[in-house]
Amino acid sequence: MELKLAFPADTPPLAVIAAAKIAGVPLSTDPTLSPGSPPIILLPNGLKLQGTSVLLRYISRVANIPNMYQRDAFESSQIDEWLDYAPIFASGSQFEEACGYVDGYLLQRTFLVGYSLSIADIAVWSGLAGAGKRWESLRSSKKYQNLARWFNSIFAEYDGVLNEVTATYMGKKGSGKPTVSKVKEQHGSNANLAKVNCDSTDKEKSGSRPTFEVDLPEAEAGKVRLRFAPEPSGYLHIGHSKAALLNQYFAERYKGEVIIRFDDTNPDKESNEFVDNLLKDIETLGIKYRTVTYTSDYFPKLMEMAGKLIREGKAYVDDTPREQMQKERMDGIESRCRNNGVEENLKLWKEMIAGSERGTMCCVRGKLDMQDPNKSVRDPVYYRCNQTPHHRIGAKYKVYPTYDFACPFVDAVEGITHALRSSEYHDRNDQYYRIQTDMGFRKVHIYEFSRLNLVYTLLSKRKLLWFVQNGLVDGWDDPRFPTVQGIVRRGLKIEALIQFILEQGASKNLNLMEWDKLWAINKKIIDPVCPRHTAVIEERRVLLTLSNGPDEPFVRIVPKHKKYAGAGEKATTYSKRIWIDYDDAISISVNEEVTLMDWGNTIVKEIQKDQEGNVTHLSGILHLEGSVKTTKLKLTWLPESDELVKLSLVDFDYLITKKKLEEDENFVDVVNPCTRKETPALGDSNMRNLKRGDVLQLERKGYFRCDVSFIRPTKSIVLFAIPDGKQQPVLRFAVSEGKTK
Repeated sequence: MELKLAFPADTPPLAVIAAAKIAGVPLSTDPTLSPGSPPIILLPNGLKLQGTSVLLRYISRVANIPNMYQRDAFESSQIDEWLDYAPIFASGSQFEEACGYVDGYLLQRTFLVGYSLSIADIAVWSGLAGAGKRWESLRSSKKYQNLARWFNSIFAEYDGVLNEVTATYMGKKGSGKPTVSKVKEQHGSNANLAKVNCDSTDKEKSGSRPTFEVDLPEAEAGKVRLRFAPEPSGYLHIGHSKAALLNQYFAERYKGEVIIRFDDTNPDKESNEFVDNLLKDIETLGIKYRTVTYTSDYFPKLMEMAGKLIREGKAYVDDTPREQMQKERMDGIESRCRNNGVEENLKLWKEMIAGSERGTMCCVRGKLDMQDPNKSVRDPVYYRCNQTPHHRIGAKYKVYPTYDFACPFVDAVEGITHALRSSEYHDRNDQYYRIQTDMGFRKVHIYEFSRLNLVYTLLSKRKLLWFVQNGLVDGWDDPRFPTVQGIVRRGLKIEALIQFILEQGASKNLNLMEWDKLWAINKKIIDPVCPRHTAVIEERRVLLTLSNGPDEPFVRIVPKHKKYAGAGEKATTYSKRIWIDYDDAISISVNEEVTLMDWGNTIVKEIQKDQEGNVTHLSGILHLEGSVKTTKLKLTWLPESDELVKLSLVDFDYLITKKKLEEDENFVDVVNPCTRKETPALGDSNMRNLKRGDVLQLERKGYFRCDVSFIRPTKSIVLFAIPDGKQQPVLRFAVSEGKTK
C-alpha cells in the first residue's frame, strides 16, 4: 500500500520522508502544495492526514520496524514530548539553545528514548540535518560532543537512506553525512543491536559496514515470549547481563514479553540470598519483565512427567555408579539397566522419591540414543536423589530434576516461544528437542548467541565462589569480581555496561573481549560531569613555602568542573605553605618556573634534601603574571591545613594472571598473588561531603568512586580507582608497594 505525501516545494518534511524510508513504508512525493501549507498524506482509500507530528506517528504505527512509537505508556509519552520539541530546531533564535539542551540530555544515552531507535530520534535528527551549514559548523567545532556522537551514530546506521533523502530534498542546504573519521569513530560505540557486525570480510577490510538483520526464527509480533533463567547459585555477572539484555531487546523488538525464572533445581548451591541479589541486579540493568517464576513451582508436574516417561518406556531408573556411567556414555555402551521392565523402574522410582538407601543409589535417565555421535543425547540423567533441603520448600523432596530435564519442560509449560542460550550449549540443542518431543510438547525455538568472554576473567560461579570462600575477595560485590554489583562498586555506570553489551549484538561469533573497551566507554560518560578534587600522596609529601604568599590564608569559591556547572562549587584555600607530591618535587630544578594548578606560576628558588638525597622542602616565590603556557610542570597542591581529610586510594588488578584459561587448566595455578593496593593520601576539605557511590576525578591521578565516605577526621575516606580504558599490564603491583592483598 503506497502512500502519497504532498508538501510545499520550499519546505519538504525531511523527518516524514526519512521515517518512511527507514521504516520501509512505500511513499510517493508531490511537492505542489502552496507555501506555508502543512504536509499531507493521502491514503489509498481517499482519507488524508496532515501535520508533521501526526504523519510521523502514523508512519511509525505502520512501520516494518517494531517499537518506533508504540511502547509502554511512559516511553510513548516521552516520544510525544520529543515530537513536540523537534520543530524548535527550525527556529533560528533558539537553535543553539536547543542543541545545548539535547546535548546535555544525551550525556548518558545512546537514543532519545529507551535503548532502540524511535520516531523521536528521526524527528530530531532531521531537524539538525535540515539546518544545513549552521549545524555542520557546530558539529565540526565539537561544541556539542554528545549531540554530534548521537547524530553520527544515527547516520552510520542508515547512511544510504539518509544520504539519499538529504541529497534529494535538501540539496546543499542540509547534509547528514559525517566525515569518514567521524563515522568510524562512532560506528563501534553506538551501533544499534538490530544491526550486528558480521565476521571479518573483504568488505570490512575495505572500510564498509557489512551488517545483517538478526531475526528470531518464526517470530510473530505480539506473540513472542522469552525467559531469562539464572540459577540462584551466585550473583549476576557480566556474562549473564548479555543474556538478560538480549532477551529484553528481542521482547521489545517483537512487542513480546520476558519472564524471569529461577532455575532452582540444585539445593546444594542455591540460596535466598542469591535470589534476592539476582532480582536486585536485574532491576539495576533495567530489565522489564512480566513476572517471576521458579522451576521449583513445577516440581509436582515434573515428577508426574518423569513417571509418565517411565511408564511409556522413554525413561528408566539406573543404579550404575556415576564414574562408570560417565565412561559408558563416552564409549556409547548401554547400561545394564536400560532394558529393565516398567514395573522394576517404577518400583525404584518410588524408592528414589522416598529417599531410601536403595533409592539414593539410583537416578532416572532418558532412553534416547546411546549410539548418537552427539554424546549429550546418550541417555542423559533426568532425576537424581539429594537429601539437602531446598531454600524455598525445605525438605519436602528427596529427588530433584536436572536442568536438562526441567528446562525443556518448563519452557513449554510457560509458553516460551524462543529460548535464548549461549553457543557453548550448542551440543545440547538436539537433547533439548528430543526431550520435548518425548514429553509431547510443541517445539520451543532455540536462538544461540556467543558467550561474552573477557580477558583475565573467570565467569564460572563455581570458581568465583572459591575466591569468596577462601577470603581472597570481600564478597560477591568485590570490585575485582565481574559481577554487576562488583563492577558497579568499582565505578562502572550501568549505561556503559548496556552500551558495551549491545555493541556485541546477538552475533554467534566467539570473541575474547578486552576490559579496556568497557572502561573507555565508561570514561566518556563520567568525564564530562564528575567533579574535580585534589589529593596529595601522604608518603614523603613535600612542603613548598612561598615567601611572597598570603600572610593569612584566604578562600575562593571555584567550580568543581570548569565545563559543567552541574558539578557544583568548592572552596579552595590559598596559603603560604602548601603540600605537593614527592614525585613532583623531585622533578623540579632550582630557578625553574612551574604552574600551581588553579592558582598561577611560581619560581622555585631553593631545594633542600636529606642525607640520602631525598627532597624534604622547597622554597619559592609566586610569579602570578607568568604564563602557564611556558611551564613544563603543572602541579596539584594542597594548603598546609588541619582541614585536609585522610584518604585511602585503592587500586585493583585482575584476579588471575593468564589472559585465557584452557579447558583443562586449573585456575588456582594462575591466581594473582597481589590484586589490591592501598595508598594513603590527603584530600581537599570539600571531600568531607562525598557520599558512597559518588564518582570524582582527582586531578592528575585519575577517576575514583567513593566506597566509604567521611566519618571522622581520624578515619580515611576510601576511594576506589576507576580504570580509564588505557591498557595496563597484569601483575602491576609490587609486594613492597603500599598495603596489598
